[in-house]
This record gives sequence, structure tokens and C-alpha cells, in this order.
Amino acid sequence: MLKTPALTQQLLAWYDRHARDLPWRVPPHERKVGVVPDPYRVWLSEIMLQQTTVAAVKDYFTAFTAKWPKVEMLAEADADDVMKAWAGLGYYSRARNLKACAETVARDHGGRFPDTEEGLRALPGIGPYTAAAIAAIAFDQPAAVVDGNVERVMSRLRLIETPLPVAKPEIRAAMGELTPQERPGDFAQAVMDLGATICTPKRPACALCPWMEPCAARAAGVAETLPRKAAKTAKPTRTGAAFVLRRAGDGAVALRKRPPKGLLGGMAEVPGSEWAVDFDVASAVMQAPVAANWHKRSGSVGHTFTHFHLEVTVFTAELAAGDLPEGWWWSTLDALEGEALPTVMRKVIAHGLG
Repeated sequence: MLKTPALTQQLLAWYDRHARDLPWRVPPHERKVGVVPDPYRVWLSEIMLQQTTVAAVKDYFTAFTAKWPKVEMLAEADADDVMKAWAGLGYYSRARNLKACAETVARDHGGRFPDTEEGLRALPGIGPYTAAAIAAIAFDQPAAVVDGNVERVMSRLRLIETPLPVAKPEIRAAMGELTPQERPGDFAQAVMDLGATICTPKRPACALCPWMEPCAARAAGVAETLPRKAAKTAKPTRTGAAFVLRRAGDGAVALRKRPPKGLLGGMAEVPGSEWAVDFDVASAVMQAPVAANWHKRSGSVGHTFTHFHLEVTVFTAELAAGDLPEGWWWSTLDALEGEALPTVMRKVIAHGLG
């Protein structure tokens, strides 16, 4: 069994050759000649990557950094513009916290992110994982960074068979033991890259892995079964109604803003009912927001959130141009793409217009 320093250096050598090219990353050859990561870009990428794939984030990251290249600029940005730029990434509380964090860094820290895990965790929207990732990647602090890729790699390397989430402390300890004092940021990214490209959930490419020989799970023939996970409870299904109101003449759609707190807080939506397990679809039209000749669309719109599945019945109507309730607005078909609409609302509108 290789000793810890040898394991670490083995992986760093692999990373030096095979690091992924990511728009927020300073590659290892540039780090070696003194190029320092921008903490703002590291922070922004880590917030965007929470519960989202690299492929989904790349274009959003490029657009955000082109529009707001510095944290002070994001702090000064209009909140609605930030929500519009975020729309489609999901988990919209992250966007609200993103804005709050940028404002805190600009106002209380002179535009400079704290360089310790403790200091970073005091900022809005930054939890233990994100604080460790920023501390390691942006400031080369020897923090143990543990995301889903790291959980998988460490579980296999050390044959940790305890199911998640109970195994998290053991996995974090294993990562902490391997994290070096020198190049901890590169090491954290190396383990992430290994999990993303070689030590994948299904059919890991063990023959290409720099840790093939010391991997205890491979030796035991159980690599693909790790990490173990506790059985998930079934998600409840909630139902509701949505009302796609169109303006006579140009077909513009009536929108309003959701309350600032709670699920999808601050995002745009078409008016609708509550979402409930016992929602009565038969009487849904009684909850229509304005008097109109409402028509029920066939089928329904399905969308899965973290804790529940949603089925929405869609009603459509046309209204002559005129005043809308306070806080509503007409969005033309050309303007809909730029509205801060979450994915579920885009599905609802598409169903209503189809």
C-alpha cells in the first residue's frame, strides 16, 4: 500500500497531464508559474455547480462573468437582472444568496473574499463544502474538499462501505488525510476530475486510473457498488393549476413575481393556485386570478423538485388589452426568453401556448 504522500503525488502528476479545461479554472501549468485564481470566479463557479452539472454551468458562468466581471459589479447589479441571468440553473435560493454574498463582500470586506474556511462560512449562501472549496482552490489552504465526486473516489479508494450520509465524516477524514500542505487546491480539483472522468458512477475506467493499484474497492471487486446510499423515501406528488392569460392582438403572456422568500422566491411566474397533495383539480378554474373564458388544456405539466413531484393542470384564456392586477405585466413572446422564469414555468407556458 502506497503511503499518503506517494498517493497524493501520484494523483497530482496525473492531474498535471489530464486536468479538465474549465472556464473558471487556472490550469496546473499556469499555477506553477505563479498565476493565482480569482476568488470571485472560484466562488461563482462553486455556487453555480451546486447540484448542477459542469456542462449546464459553462455557458451561464461565461455570461455572468462577461456581464459582471467583478464582485463589486455583481453587488451593484439589479436583483431582477441577476434572477433573469440565473433562470434555468434551478435552486433559486442560490441566486438570492449569490446577490446577498456579493453585497456583503463588497460592503464589509472591501471586495475581497475572506481567505479562511471560517471567514468564508460567515458569508450568505456559503456552507461547509463551498467554504472548503474556495479556501483550497482560491487561497491554497489545506482544506478537505468533499463533493459527490470526492465521496465516490474516497469510498472506493479506502473501501468505505458505510452508507451515505452516515459515511460523510469518514470520507471527509480520508480526504483530509490525503490533502497536502502544498498544492491543496490542485489536489482537490484532481480528485474531482478523477471522479468526473475515470472513477465514474457506472463502469469506472479502472485500467486508466492512477490509483488503480492502491484502490481497495477495485481489489475487492466492489468498486461499482460504492458509495453505498441509504434507501430513499418516495417523493410525494403535489398538484395545482396554472393560468396562462394571453393578450388579444399580440398574444403577450401575463406574468407576476413570486414572493421573495420560499420556493422559487423572486422569480417570474404565470398566476396559479397553491401546490398541494390534496388539490382539487375539478374546481381549479374557481381559483382563476381574473374573470375570463378559461379553457383547460389536455394533459398536464410534470416537474420534479428536491422534495416533491409536481403535476400542473394548465388553463388558458384571452383578455382584451387593458390594466392587469397590481404587480403583473404583459410579456411579449419575444421577451419571454429574457424573463426570470424557472424551468417549471417555461414548461407551463409552452404547454399553454402549444
